[in-house]
Amino acid sequence: MPAPGPRVRAAADTPGVPPTGGRGTAPKDPSFRRSLALFRAFMHEQDDPAACYRLLARDSADQVEAYDGPVDGKTVVDIGGGGGYFTDEFRRRGARGFLFEPDLRELGPEPPEGAVAADGYLLPLADGSADVSFSSNVLEHVDDPETFLSEMIRVTRPGGLIYVSFTNWLSPWGGHEGAPWHYLGAARARARYERRTGRPAKHVLGENLFAVHIGPTLRQVRARTDVTVVSARSRYWPFLAGAVTRVPGLREFATWNLLLILRRCP
Repeated sequence: MPAPGPRVRAAADTPGVPPTGGRGTAPKDPSFRRSLALFRAFMHEQDDPAACYRLLARDSADQVEAYDGPVDGKTVVDIGGGGGYFTDEFRRRGARGFLFEPDLRELGPEPPEGAVAADGYLLPLADGSADVSFSSNVLEHVDDPETFLSEMIRVTRPGGLIYVSFTNWLSPWGGHEGAPWHYLGAARARARYERRTGRPAKHVLGENLFAVHIGPTLRQVRARTDVTVVSARSRYWPFLAGAVTRVPGLREFATWNLLLILRRCP
């Protein structure tokens, strides 16, 4: 496995985003203040992706540390992490961070040193290599989520943490750039987006976007004997983040984005 290297994107060079990091420095989770900050960042994802994803990376690393303690000295594998914002944040906190991304276009012009082009279905890692396996908003982009989750679990050591979040199809943001018009049909939502913007939609249902639902996903992970479910909650919801995921039907619309925290069994 290649060494991480010294280069890290600095959080402080993003205008309007405070250079916070580590537990105790970010807004309380869950809270309206935190949710509002993330929502504002998402609204500028297209015109300022760096600010959006640096903030999300700091927030995600805070969540990992809240469940598993400081990542300093741990091996963290970021699966499907795109341009490497999450990997950079874990490295900034002292982790041995490694990025695995199958799409070279997503890696961008300056991926983290040591980034590996690899499919999440078949990671080039030995069993139990990682202290933390991390995946942010990737599950809805794979056509076999169960196999993807199995691979994340395989590469995590016994006692290690698996962090996986995804935007479920029936959430208001489930259609991604076509949302919320995906409720009227994916093809109609995509056509509307293309008429409005004059460019093709990035995501096409059945090709690089898939209808993943919360209920079946929870049943799958709870039926496994190699992990325990530490938490199943809304990633961004400002209150009752865990309660909203316990109501069948409602959770498919109200959760927005499901965060699963799993622990690999001994």
